Amino acid sequence: MLGVSAGCRGAPSRIKGAVGLVVLALVAALATAIAPAADAKPSSPLPNDFLWGVASSGFQSEGSSPDSNWTRYIARGKTDDRIGTSVDFRHRYASDIALAKQLGAKVYRVGIEWARIEKAPGKLDVRELDYYDSLVKAIVNAGMRPMITLDHWVYPGWIAALGGWKDSRTLETWLTHNQLVVERFAKYHPLWITINEPSAYVLKEVQFGGLAARDAPLMFDRLVQAHKAIYRFIHRKDPGAQVSSNVAYVPTAEPVLDRQFLDRVRNQLDYVGLDYYYSISPTDLTALFAATGEFWKASVAADGIFYALRDMSRRFPGKPLYVVESGMATKNGHLRPDRYRRADHLRDLVYWVQKARRTGIPVIGMNYWSLTDNYEWGSYTPRFGLYTVDVKTDPTLRRKPTAAVAAFRKIIADNGVGRSYRPTRPAAFCSLAAAPLSCLQPAP
Repeated sequence: MLGVSAGCRGAPSRIKGAVGLVVLALVAALATAIAPAADAKPSSPLPNDFLWGVASSGFQSEGSSPDSNWTRYIARGKTDDRIGTSVDFRHRYASDIALAKQLGAKVYRVGIEWARIEKAPGKLDVRELDYYDSLVKAIVNAGMRPMITLDHWVYPGWIAALGGWKDSRTLETWLTHNQLVVERFAKYHPLWITINEPSAYVLKEVQFGGLAARDAPLMFDRLVQAHKAIYRFIHRKDPGAQVSSNVAYVPTAEPVLDRQFLDRVRNQLDYVGLDYYYSISPTDLTALFAATGEFWKASVAADGIFYALRDMSRRFPGKPLYVVESGMATKNGHLRPDRYRRADHLRDLVYWVQKARRTGIPVIGMNYWSLTDNYEWGSYTPRFGLYTVDVKTDPTLRRKPTAAVAAFRKIIADNGVGRSYRPTRPAAFCSLAAAPLSCLQPAP
């Protein structure tokens, strides 16, 4: 997780200012002209082959973190919290996979961490390769399909010392490592995510000091090359593979952001992955809190996922869509200021995903972020988990179920929410999630 919205501690004021100007301009142009949309009709359950899943990332959940660009950012005091054990997924993956199986999940997304496998140039840690072998096998043996992320913003410390993505050798070494990963796991026919949220990846590198702002275009160029090369390699090993890169859907700004990466790899996408968290409207501008890292104050209006999916289906016609991440943050597990509860928000999201299917939008799956709370790129304060874990206060790291666990189990068993379900929150007035059309063309 999470796009520009994720952990933007110290975000440049010019970025926040630009977002504000876009929003204010759209509000001025549209707010006085558009009437509220009528209540949507209830949705019908999803197809039997719809893919329900849970999502995680290696660095954020594993703990026992080896030297990497991110451990160096933490050591330099760039973050609020040190990572420590995180939720210790490295040693508790079997029980976490069992929790996902109990939900009825069909997909479990994990990351394969380069920094864990290759701690020094050309020297592979066999013990860590064995760990990932066991992890992926455990997912398969539990009856779930792995979704494997090759790059979730973390690279080895020795790459960081060379200059990270600025260094001309990084692309070649990245490909060598990930070809090894593909060789090892293609036999399981996983879903593949090559690079997690590329725009957010570049932004994070600039914010935390891994990259100078002037080198951002160079990093985008190399990420595009990396994706295209590993896409071809995956398809040589598994011709029927499904490969994508998930975009962090930023309200009002997404089409512009996609010019840097997603538009440039559209011919190397078997499906379009998107992450939806925040929305915005003339009467609710709280999504701007995401730029400050106070995610629990930011609008998570569920109807925005409909507009995000519709926007991507129009810009990438013929491509299946997969919600690789969606969820909501609380502050240390407490009730949000808007009093939106995780179980209600989850059911509301599913309602709007179903509506997208009913209108012909080819969404094929949805992962919840995340199974457990984890390290949110600098802080343990934001909580996104179906199971909450008090990393800073509970040395046992007990997984405590939220009400959303039972809600998600029923959603998966019923393959959606029923025809009689109505969202707990009304659709936003003049949603600007995919402005201006999300306001001018409200959901039917």
